[in-house]
Amino acid sequence: MAKYPRVREQHVAVFGESGSGKTVLVSSFYGPTQQGSYKNDLWDLVADDTGQGSRLNRNFVGMRDHATAPPPTRTDSTTYYFSVKLKGDTATASKDRTFDTLRLAWHDCPGEWFEETPSSAAEESRRVDTFRSLMRSDVAMFLVDGRKLLEHRGEEERYLSTLFTNFRQGLLRIKGDLQADDERIVEFPRIWIIALSKADLLPELDVHAFRDMITWKALGDVERLRSTIAELVDTPEALSVGDDFLLLSSAKFELAPDRDNAPESIDVTRQMGVDLVLPIATALPLERRVQWTARMNIPRKVLDSLADGAETIAAGLVAGGFLTKVVAKVPRVGRLSTAASPALVAAARLAGDALKDANEQARANRDVLAATLTQFKLDLERGVEERLLLTSRK
Repeated sequence: MAKYPRVREQHVAVFGESGSGKTVLVSSFYGPTQQGSYKNDLWDLVADDTGQGSRLNRNFVGMRDHATAPPPTRTDSTTYYFSVKLKGDTATASKDRTFDTLRLAWHDCPGEWFEETPSSAAEESRRVDTFRSLMRSDVAMFLVDGRKLLEHRGEEERYLSTLFTNFRQGLLRIKGDLQADDERIVEFPRIWIIALSKADLLPELDVHAFRDMITWKALGDVERLRSTIAELVDTPEALSVGDDFLLLSSAKFELAPDRDNAPESIDVTRQMGVDLVLPIATALPLERRVQWTARMNIPRKVLDSLADGAETIAAGLVAGGFLTKVVAKVPRVGRLSTAASPALVAAARLAGDALKDANEQARANRDVLAATLTQFKLDLERGVEERLLLTSRK
């Protein structure tokens, strides 16, 4: 007998220097969903740890009502667990669906890890152990601080080079501890998104302009980071580093120069890209796994760890029978047929009007899981159309 609730867990790791906005970002992700004015007809977001949830909501209220930014986290890595609790659906849909709750593990890594040498052997060991816990993540977000870019306007390469170099050096320092017997790592984040935090400070940049800036000012640094990560992992062909870009803004901060740039006001209603984190963690790995398996032979052991929740998520997306014709059209021969189920291929390729139709049908049937997952894919399309998100086609 199946155990309830059936949980599907996705992991995202967020890296960035101290002050780049990681704590503000996670607070702005969770806080708005806890307000009485928040409306979502498909799911509720719950913090699995009540204390963590209270602190994140307090951070959000502090920004909204008191123009107070959350205090920085300097030394400890924190993992936040959020559950997407589906709202009521039909008994048939509940019985047939592949999972009942989507859990997001959000790994928040202190920036000092990649800026400062460990002060002791114990601290170094703690960093390695914690980094190992991040290796389950399908998606990593590498934050570029919009304020630092603004401070280095005209010579952004100085900041970007330091940023990428420090992170790469941090990886090299722990490389030997991560690779047992010098074997390459099978399970490791395969999608590394370069994300501009505090994007509201650079309103002239859309995600294409941000990508072009990184390409022009820091291409060599990105390639060196990609090379370093590629040396760590098995099947480095299945790796996206610097191929995906995202704009993020947790709120609109108005700073007071006469108070050392302390916030004068914070408008939490003016967010950018924050609502894309959950769709990115859930739907993007699914699409990327199909992209990669279509163009390369991936060893089974790598395939099983590559977006390991993709098959389950795809089954939930196409459940209910309204995508039967779409699934039936998936070719049963070729590389994809042995590397991915027809449901996964159909779910990954579902787009445009067909995706909108699937979402409407799932909502009409009160199949909340399929409606939620198709909505995530629609959100990704919206992010691309609004020039907040740029995803790799490789």
